[in-house]
Amino acid sequence: MASVLASRPPSGHRLFTAVLVLAAALRVLVILGYDTAMVYWYDSFTYLDTAVRLRPNGAFHPAGYSAFLWLLRPFHSVELVAGVQHAMGLGVAVMMYALLRSRGLPGWGATLAALPVLFDPSFVRLEHAILSDLQVIFLVTAALLVLARREEVSTRAAAAAGLLLALAGLTRTAAVPLIGIATLWLLLRRVGWRRAAVLAAVLAVAGALPLLAYAGWYERHHGRFALSGSDGVALWARTMTFADCSIIRPPPEEAKLCPNGTVVDAASEYVWAPGASLNLLPGDRFAHNDLARSFALRAIAAQPLDYLREVAANTALAFTWEPVPHPDRMTPTSRFPYGVWTVPGNELVRRVRATYDPDIRGMRSVEPWGSALAAYPYPWFLHGTLFGVLLLAGAAGSAGRRRPAALPWTFAVFLLVAPVAALDFDHRYVLPAIPPACVAAALAVHGIPRARYRPAAVERTTVRV
Repeated sequence: MASVLASRPPSGHRLFTAVLVLAAALRVLVILGYDTAMVYWYDSFTYLDTAVRLRPNGAFHPAGYSAFLWLLRPFHSVELVAGVQHAMGLGVAVMMYALLRSRGLPGWGATLAALPVLFDPSFVRLEHAILSDLQVIFLVTAALLVLARREEVSTRAAAAAGLLLALAGLTRTAAVPLIGIATLWLLLRRVGWRRAAVLAAVLAVAGALPLLAYAGWYERHHGRFALSGSDGVALWARTMTFADCSIIRPPPEEAKLCPNGTVVDAASEYVWAPGASLNLLPGDRFAHNDLARSFALRAIAAQPLDYLREVAANTALAFTWEPVPHPDRMTPTSRFPYGVWTVPGNELVRRVRATYDPDIRGMRSVEPWGSALAAYPYPWFLHGTLFGVLLLAGAAGSAGRRRPAALPWTFAVFLLVAPVAALDFDHRYVLPAIPPACVAAALAVHGIPRARYRPAAVERTTVRV
């Protein structure tokens, strides 16, 4: 990355440097404006607890983000974790800029593409939270940089990209198929089939080995060769918004998971709803993961159009002019929050305090910085509707012979749709798709053929005196 920037004259980076300094100042203001990092029940405490007793989690989260927290555990400070993540957020923008400059974009164009990552409060809030999303964004952007910064992909770059995408998949399992997408992209490039096959094989092997190793580790702890123990539960919840057992006709054992009249306002809510059929079965909900997966796949096969309709309708929530609550208990916003937030005083929270950070607590705004952040303007349509425009532009750049935007655009679409298809829509889950969408749109616009004009001939006249 440094070599890419160094290949440009210093004057070419002045605009981006100035913007980066402003973005860093915004992050300093966030650190001053809140008295600690934002922690969420129950995700943040599960990550922290797994970091203390480093082992694969048996439910939703693989241990990739917890390994990052484990590295910072000796400091016993979630505030330090947030500070490192703020630096990583700036690093995402630097990588986007480096990639676009290496592909010929002018400094102002590459800077423009990085602005949402630098100044959208949704990204900065994510950096300040104990959540895995920022790490996924960082790793996927790094993989894009090593794959797409040059027209010719080296064997070393393919291996590095495979490893980075594997780490992203071990941070959030929805990113695992990106390894397949990148492999297919390498195979379809016009570089000769032998060269393409070698690069694709290198990337696939580099991506598969860490995943296989983790799955073996998971099996030692949970008796199942897998990356997590919640994929079936999540997909079952997805089907609860449309499943009709008179059409599905499941076998008796799976019929216990049919809708039972419990209605909630979002698919993800069925995972936790006490009256949902899964949660009425004996034992822990995740103990029925295999049965839930079997029912869900049967439901999708029996009602494919209903499934696609639900996925499309939920995905469309990402592009609204005004934010739509989903589920209703959530209040989406494009602003920095202001106020006081508490955490429950249960056993998991007490254990995390005792083993990771004794000062961990809720969060409150600190004056006068908190009021300044609350007044920071960022219209929602720059996050929602503009995102749709970026995807349309990237789609245009993914067609044709050269297809400069194909890889980042495909990454963006997959990262947007996959969480919805596997569980449900969440405004937070949209954020990992925005950086590759910005890169794709910038490459697409830059790739538009320019009309070439010949300078008009200058007529010469001879004046005789």
